[in-house]
Amino acid sequence: MTRRGFLFQHGGLGGIALASLLGAQPRPGARAKRVIQLFMSGAASQCDTFDYKPLLVERAGQPWDPGGKVELFQSNPGVVMKSPWGWRQRGQSGKWVSDLLPETGAMVDDMAFVMSLMSKTNIHGPATFMQNTGFVLPGFPSAGAWISYALGSLNENLPTFVVLPDPRGVPPNGPANWSSGFLPAAHQATTIRVGSPAPIQDLFPPQTARYITPEAEREGLALLNRLNSAHLDGRGADSRLNARIKSYEMAARLQLSAPGVLDISGESAATRALYGVDDPVTRDMGERCLIARRLLEKGVRFVQVWSGADNGHPRRNWDSHENLEKDHGELGASIDRPIAALLRDLKSRGLLDDTIVHWATEFGRMPCSQGSKGRDHNPFGFCTWLAGGGFQGGVTYGATDEWSYKAVEKPLYCYDIHATMLHQLGIDFRSLTYRHNGVDRRLTDVHGEVIRALLA
Repeated sequence: MTRRGFLFQHGGLGGIALASLLGAQPRPGARAKRVIQLFMSGAASQCDTFDYKPLLVERAGQPWDPGGKVELFQSNPGVVMKSPWGWRQRGQSGKWVSDLLPETGAMVDDMAFVMSLMSKTNIHGPATFMQNTGFVLPGFPSAGAWISYALGSLNENLPTFVVLPDPRGVPPNGPANWSSGFLPAAHQATTIRVGSPAPIQDLFPPQTARYITPEAEREGLALLNRLNSAHLDGRGADSRLNARIKSYEMAARLQLSAPGVLDISGESAATRALYGVDDPVTRDMGERCLIARRLLEKGVRFVQVWSGADNGHPRRNWDSHENLEKDHGELGASIDRPIAALLRDLKSRGLLDDTIVHWATEFGRMPCSQGSKGRDHNPFGFCTWLAGGGFQGGVTYGATDEWSYKAVEKPLYCYDIHATMLHQLGIDFRSLTYRHNGVDRRLTDVHGEVIRALLA
């Protein structure tokens, strides 16, 4: 057995330290070092954003009959419903994008579109799990946790995996979407609530605890570390205590590093205007996209930014059953400038070359109306896009039918997206496994192919 193999199998903390050191090294063939995922919670409509179908305009208001039985989540098929927004071709590639997202549309030459994505369910919770973990059931690690496990940290003073939820709340499943599942607990995400008085909970002692001095805190942490280490000696198989030790150590480092990363007051007026942080419409998403860039710049490996919260009515997410023009209109206005700014900013700083930007949602929406103004769930065909990190800009892969209803050309699931992202990070998706309950589990389950047509 090699020294490396011995440390991994028998070295306990030594194996973890080795994994961290190895993760910090460049991986042969890797085109990307880090990922930022922009998740539109509630199901953003493909036929109102990136999937232009002239037939929806031509047949608007007529009965919709795509042939065969139509499976809807909570309604009967209504009439053909055209988008409330106009469409135009953007960039040199001529990709059609609706007027809902004009600034994002201006960046199409940097994006690789997948127009034939499918989900195995039309229910938000399981579908959100699927896009994040590869499984519709709870208990599986998120993509960010897998990447943390595979690659380790780029900066020991900041978390490897960070989530920036929508300030209005969390998505369906809550923090289970970014958990480490059965992977060592240290790979779960750190949640940062941008705009909150305490963005990272319990990072600093309460102001009322005046007896806690920096010296006393150091001594208390040292004592706690000794007690935890002694407790860990007889329980090496349980990763939770080691994760807790590492979280305390990380918290101590974050007290010095996090405030600077989260403080955007020093950003230039031009940068603030670019992200729209001084505009009430774009402030929330603008601040989170800007902080995401700062986190990536400082070495965070995986950042997830959420748009939409599962807080019921009035709609606070992309689940536009009642009034799509209102709901998508408000949310589209809130994300359009910040997402375009993020792409432009990463590109201008040279970070887009080795950063994967992934725009995602759990499924799409139907081309027919629900009631008179809404759209129901559509798991049969929707879209996603990727930029940077060695992805080819201005390309489109796959297609839905003439209605934007079902994927008919090169249909695929999230497994292929995950496999391709891991490939760009220098990871063989078939080899990234973890033994759990007698099964070698992986992010792509038993599926997945690298979509080489998307790669530069």
